Amino acid sequence: MKGGYTIMMYKVEAIIREEKLEDIKEALHEIQINGVTAYQVMGFGAQRGYTTVVRGQKIDVMLLPKIKLEIVVSSEEWKEKTIQKIKEVAYTGEMGDGKIFAYEITDAVKIRTGEVGYDALQSASESDETK
Repeated sequence: MKGGYTIMMYKVEAIIREEKLEDIKEALHEIQINGVTAYQVMGFGAQRGYTTVVRGQKIDVMLLPKIKLEIVVSSEEWKEKTIQKIKEVAYTGEMGDGKIFAYEITDAVKIRTGEVGYDALQSASESDETK
């Protein structure tokens, strides 16, 4: 709680093509997103994988390599900016571009400082300015 009111926080998760990771990281940095967690994951959607040939044998590859990004932001405005930027950069127009999910977060705790809620999401320089 900050100033007597609750601040809504959001977690944005995006499943994207591996080759889009660097472009999305740069784009998020440009809009001042300070924290991103990225995982290498595998999955499939409507495209249902693909068929390849290995040593003369046809093999169905059902799980495709993807990247999962997690970003927690401190307002609905930032949630929308983040989603819009990921959509712009990840778009190819082909199956397999990915998905974006957004969740409400009820609390956050910065382990190093013990700050909670909105304050836990601020970078060191922003936290220092408000104190």
